[in-house]
Amino acid sequence: MRMTKEKSQEKKPLGKVLSGGIGFFVGVINGFLGAGGGMLAVPLLKRQGLAQKQAHASAIAIIFPLTLVSAAVYVLGDKVQLMEALPYLPAGAVGALIGIFLLPKIPDKILRKIFAVFMLWAGWRMVSK
Repeated sequence: MRMTKEKSQEKKPLGKVLSGGIGFFVGVINGFLGAGGGMLAVPLLKRQGLAQKQAHASAIAIIFPLTLVSAAVYVLGDKVQLMEALPYLPAGAVGALIGIFLLPKIPDKILRKIFAVFMLWAGWRMVSK
């Protein structure tokens, strides 16, 4: 499956310094808040000219190694009990596979709305708790 740039979204790629700065900021947010870095990465990647689905897939590719680093530091620093996290992994892996197969099938317009609703819901939950 090859994802291409949307013609209406084509923009000049950001410079290496700005891209590195964005990567740094996404990494800080991901390490500090958890998966929040992915929610930040998608709009930033779209701004660079990536198509909606390509931005979502690329955000996952960016967040994965950042999450591994954060998780390793937290586990090695005895900040998280790995055995408490393990029960979530099998169902999470199945969910991830389903998401991978759903992404190409959902129209971009619907995907944007799903993403926006999820971001609003997450923000509301954070503010209301």
